[in-house]
Amino acid sequence: MTARRLPTYYISHGGGPWPYMDDNMRRRFDKLEASLLSIRNEWGSAARAALIVSGHWETPEFAVSSAAAPGMVFDYYGFPEHLYDIKYDAPGSPELAVRVLAMLQAGGFACESDPERGFDHGTFSLMKPLCPNGEMPIVQLSIKQDLDPQAHLSVGQLLAPLRDEGVVIIGSGSSFHNLGLRGPAAVEPSRQFDDWLQQTLLATSTDERRRRVVAWTQAPHARTAHPREDHLIPLMVALGAADKESAALVFHQDDFFGSWALSSFRFGDPLCLGTQTSSVER
Repeated sequence: MTARRLPTYYISHGGGPWPYMDDNMRRRFDKLEASLLSIRNEWGSAARAALIVSGHWETPEFAVSSAAAPGMVFDYYGFPEHLYDIKYDAPGSPELAVRVLAMLQAGGFACESDPERGFDHGTFSLMKPLCPNGEMPIVQLSIKQDLDPQAHLSVGQLLAPLRDEGVVIIGSGSSFHNLGLRGPAAVEPSRQFDDWLQQTLLATSTDERRRRVVAWTQAPHARTAHPREDHLIPLMVALGAADKESAALVFHQDDFFGSWALSSFRFGDPLCLGTQTSSVER
């Protein structure tokens, strides 16, 4: 491992276009925002681009966004009208898109280039706090519609060399994602699933960690936490890209949306020391 190898992340990205919300609505995301600001400090000056694996982009086979100036994808509902006119002006990186495409194809995975895909909120909700002026080029990688954990772990392993090239790999989803379950009924299922996820990622050997995430449906309340695992699968890519490295908890909130336990994780060491996270070395 080189001294400049960037860590990878699985981040619970919050609700809709929250960085663009006003006043009290935005304040609900203060803890998440603080965690993102801390994460940005972990990269120093080493990160030159971001590869975001968003749970909001599914394709039959893998796809990579290749536009030089991506547009926006407003894949949320019921928000005030002005939140459908926002623009996050970060550039894309056709060069990085070509590199990602080649890496996956060389590893035996079908992958297509999509020059039309814009930033969905799984991407811009994170990157607005991380890089508020849109100064970092961004490429998005879709998740494959079969949602196969092992395939996404393998894709992450193929992408690992990007970490030595100044590319930060972020899996963007949510550690609990059952939009129909709020209030007291959500408390215990979300706590138990979150406890299992933290135990799996922070306190097991890397071999056991991999085995457990592939068999994630055996976790307590697995299908309550993820009736459909589109928001969990980005974890597999981030974890695969740091397969043998230690994990750290970089965000946790017990009362997200009033009742959900949500967490975010880092894999690999931060480049800038001094961040306050919970980690288990092994």
